[in-house]
Amino acid sequence: MMVRTIVALLFMLALFPCASVHAQDADLRRRVQTLSAIAKDSAWASLPLGQLMAKLGRQLVGTPYVGGTLEGEGPEVCRVRLDGLDCVTFFESVLNLSRNLQNGHVTADKLVESVMRTRYRSGKIAGYTSRLHYTTDWILDNVRKGIVTDISKDLGGKPVHMPVDFMSTNPKYYPALRQDSDAVRQMAEIEARLRGETMFVIGRKDIADIESRLQDGDIVAIVTSKKGLDYAHTGIVVREGNRARFMHASSTKKHVVLDGYLSDVIARVDTWTGISVARPLPAR
Repeated sequence: MMVRTIVALLFMLALFPCASVHAQDADLRRRVQTLSAIAKDSAWASLPLGQLMAKLGRQLVGTPYVGGTLEGEGPEVCRVRLDGLDCVTFFESVLNLSRNLQNGHVTADKLVESVMRTRYRSGKIAGYTSRLHYTTDWILDNVRKGIVTDISKDLGGKPVHMPVDFMSTNPKYYPALRQDSDAVRQMAEIEARLRGETMFVIGRKDIADIESRLQDGDIVAIVTSKKGLDYAHTGIVVREGNRARFMHASSTKKHVVLDGYLSDVIARVDTWTGISVARPLPAR
């Protein structure tokens, strides 16, 4: 309980834009140093990456669910906060913090750098549409960057073309798109490219059969049948015996939870039709 309390305090980071955070920020530096000390004392850094992610993720259980943390006024900046997480920023934070711990580069600047690399196309900010808004785009781009490998086909996934067009056809829901018709056009072009990509999806009825093949830290993306979208939710695997539990930032439970078995969680929502799985790769 003491370790959980310390780590909970550690992760109460304020909202900050990536481009403006530096290691001399005393509060951020102190928090990262505390995390590094806990990891060293617990010998986390010597674990395989997936196991490290599962341990770190457990320390975030109870963190409030907060949506929309990446949005803000003005030009696109890479915002990171760990006092409130949504489903994407949860797995993104666990992934990057774990890779940094494993690589021995636990600094504020390194965290900023690694988050930017995974969140933006080719790791560079070039306006709102350079952010990997669709999970399809996130998986494909981070496979190219050598950060994850998509194991969905190996798990028996069937080929699917994702019919994405929600953002360009519903710009009213996105402040950055409402104000910029050129960004809407760019997003439509990105969506057209993504519709031509082949993703592999394990159907909901087959998930229980592949749970034993999943590993700690595997990133699970849940496919939705909602029009114009690809994936509706994300989280990570935590193994329990021969089964896989699902750890995620839940919008219904309003915090990060270590939930039930993956196949049972998927079965709760009629519009969740299957999953794709990305396995994180160790930092080089």
